[in-house]
Amino acid sequence: MATSLTWHDVLAQEKQQPYFMNTLEFVAKERAAGKTIYPPQKDVFNAFRYTELHQVKVVILGQDPYHGPNQAHGLSFSVRPGVPAPPSLVNIYKELANDIPGFDIPKHGFLQSWAEQGVLLLNTVLTVEAGQAHSHANLGWETFTDRVIAALNENREGIVFLLWGSHAQKKGNIIDRQRHHVLKAPHPSPLSAHRGFLGCKHFSQANRLLEQQGLAPIDWTPRLPENQ
Repeated sequence: MATSLTWHDVLAQEKQQPYFMNTLEFVAKERAAGKTIYPPQKDVFNAFRYTELHQVKVVILGQDPYHGPNQAHGLSFSVRPGVPAPPSLVNIYKELANDIPGFDIPKHGFLQSWAEQGVLLLNTVLTVEAGQAHSHANLGWETFTDRVIAALNENREGIVFLLWGSHAQKKGNIIDRQRHHVLKAPHPSPLSAHRGFLGCKHFSQANRLLEQQGLAPIDWTPRLPENQ
């Protein structure tokens, strides 16, 4: 089902809501006070910049952005070129190597090429203070990302949601299983990956579900831009 709704429409609607004004104001004040907030302001909404609403094929839900220097750039699990893949992404690559024939583990963790193919790499909280995991939880970002999921749920069909860990699975409770596909596994973090993330085969399953709808599968090999 096609939709004329865009992320610009969704953002414009939410930006008029008091909760969202408060969230953005809090983050702006923290930056103004000299705190280091990740990702940089220009990257906070990157998930929506690279994957328009009508193009979304797969959604991968993360929690909050990486809180180390030069890592977060607005796409869940992804890091900037030149930055080593963090432990969760290392496990994602391990699973891909096990699941997708011919997948070679890349020497980088930059997932923008997934986003450009229709994989919405969405964190449930879009900012974090340097070195302080979950420091921007419960400020209002969760409400915003609930609205994002609701917009996809109501305006699209056949999206494959990959929900890793209890946080993402709880977030995905609103998804209509009659209209969309939901695949669940433990989180790829080293604490839980061995409990069933490794071996989940979500990437090949997602491609099979896309192909059944006549859609092109995702090329899961992350590619650096030509100029990198």
